[in-house]
Amino acid sequence: MDYNALAKSILENIGGKENVSGVVHCATRLRFTLKDDSKAKTDAIKKTKGILSVVNAGGQYQIVIGPDVPQVYQEVIALGGFEASAAIDDPEAEKQDNRSKLSIILESIASIFQPIIPAITGAGLLKALMALGVVCGVLDSKTQTYAILNAMSDGAFYFLPILLAASCARKFKCNQGTALALAGILVYPGFLTLMRGTDPVTFLGFLPVTKAIYTSSVLPIILGVWFMSIVEHWTQKVSPQAIKFFSVPLASLLVGGTVLITVLGPIGSWVSNWINVFFKWLNDTAPIIVPTIVGFFSPLLVMTGTHYGLIPIGTNNLMTVKWDSVVIGMLPSNIAQGAAGLAVALRSKNPDTKQQAGSAGLTAVLGITEPVLYGVNMRFTFPLYAAMTGGGLGGLYMGLTRVARFAGGSPGLLVLPGYIPNAEVTALGYTMSNFYNAIIGTLIAIVVAFVACNIMFDIWKKKGKIPPEELGTAEAAGSVPDMPDDVIVAAVSGNFVGPDDIKDAMFSQQAMGQTVAIDPVDGIIASPANGTIEMIFPTAHAFGLRMKDGTGLLIHIGVDTVNMKGNGFTALKKQGDTVKAGEPVVRIDLDAIKSAGYSPQTIIVITEPVREGELVSFIDFGKSVTRGDKINK
Repeated sequence: MDYNALAKSILENIGGKENVSGVVHCATRLRFTLKDDSKAKTDAIKKTKGILSVVNAGGQYQIVIGPDVPQVYQEVIALGGFEASAAIDDPEAEKQDNRSKLSIILESIASIFQPIIPAITGAGLLKALMALGVVCGVLDSKTQTYAILNAMSDGAFYFLPILLAASCARKFKCNQGTALALAGILVYPGFLTLMRGTDPVTFLGFLPVTKAIYTSSVLPIILGVWFMSIVEHWTQKVSPQAIKFFSVPLASLLVGGTVLITVLGPIGSWVSNWINVFFKWLNDTAPIIVPTIVGFFSPLLVMTGTHYGLIPIGTNNLMTVKWDSVVIGMLPSNIAQGAAGLAVALRSKNPDTKQQAGSAGLTAVLGITEPVLYGVNMRFTFPLYAAMTGGGLGGLYMGLTRVARFAGGSPGLLVLPGYIPNAEVTALGYTMSNFYNAIIGTLIAIVVAFVACNIMFDIWKKKGKIPPEELGTAEAAGSVPDMPDDVIVAAVSGNFVGPDDIKDAMFSQQAMGQTVAIDPVDGIIASPANGTIEMIFPTAHAFGLRMKDGTGLLIHIGVDTVNMKGNGFTALKKQGDTVKAGEPVVRIDLDAIKSAGYSPQTIIVITEPVREGELVSFIDFGKSVTRGDKINK
């Protein structure tokens, strides 16, 4: 892949670098904040080689690329002159921001947490591997090695307020150093000693300070940096130029710090505690609800980017009560999507699809689903349904057995060690059965999604919803042998009927010529003879064929289906194409035709016999035929 060329194309089609307020990236997507979404040429971007899809949701214009996104991101940053992971200051764009409040909130959450996800993912996986090492007997929790590893794994969580302060400063457009200093208050040893003491704490002798421990906290520092940014921006405006160098950071730290420890910190802790209480109550009263819902609907959340709304809740739970049952539904969901993708790779005869579905499916079971979601599952739809079914049932089992996770990470097979209880959660009653049930839940997701995808493949194939190129040349064409040029074959599999049983009066009366029909049982309509397609309607409900012996045929698919305006009809060939008898020409959606109230009878009319007035002798009416069977005697 030419990353530079792709980056140039992206910037050009999103309205130029002047239309970009900021850009970040996650594991698979470029996430732009655009000044004017209408300037983006979404259709052109979707058709660009190397781009899987485009999602405009959650306040971000998201371009799905896949695992190569870091390299493309670096080229975009270099070409656009953007600051990495930072938004460009654009007050005018903010004034004209017409997004909904929900979109703004979701965009803020995503942009704040995105930069720190690698840190907490790495730390969480390390903690999980340590727990696995202790269980397997290869690591002693009393050794100095364990103590050092514990520092490595706990550091990111203990100093989480500092990590969040850095990304919050970029989001709220304030000085990053001052924001980090503000977070330092919450983890400063002397301050922690005051918070753990027995005596009441006041500031300036009259401001009461609510006792709370802010290490590993989430909401307090987000609220604190947000308020500090307001103080900083106001001070910038009112301070004389000569003293801004020290007046702005002084006011930011002093006023922001005071409000943080006396008001916003306690509020953030209170909200965090109520979140924990709510999900603990939900876990105690109806443990199946959240994992099942998340397991089933997670692909839809990923499509819109709203799955990032779950991350702060799950992170908050891990930081405060040391376990989480909210994000666990994403584990069976991701793995189910991967299993569905692998099923497509197994069944498809298209080499490109096999390669894409195989690699994307493997990536998904390891926790990154966008490539398989956009490149495979949404493209064919039935793998998406299979994945949602597997994810929902896997989540249901994990809910019934009250599975919890004890470490962060992108939900996939690699994070399963994060379900092994460590010393902290063992004291809360969790045992190794939690780990075993997590494995069973993932196996349920894999098996159900894989089997369901194979079953749906056969159903879609029978209904003609699988593109012929995915079935292979022989299967798509029904393994029809070469036919003489004067032979007419069944255009579709089904029941062969004569004119008296045709449900259209004009065709039944054979007003246009000798007429027969077939009641189809699948959705592949083939050429009834060797010849050239002389005409195909834009709605694809009918096409004309000139046989090689000179006979003219009209193939009309369904009765009055012109009223469907092409809905449920896909042309596989175009005017002027040469076709063989039994070669697919149109793909139809039988269910859509029947649901619309129309008969799908496929009618074959001999409009121009090679010898005028001569009738063709057909096989017996009422006989069941397979696409490609000879129907003239």
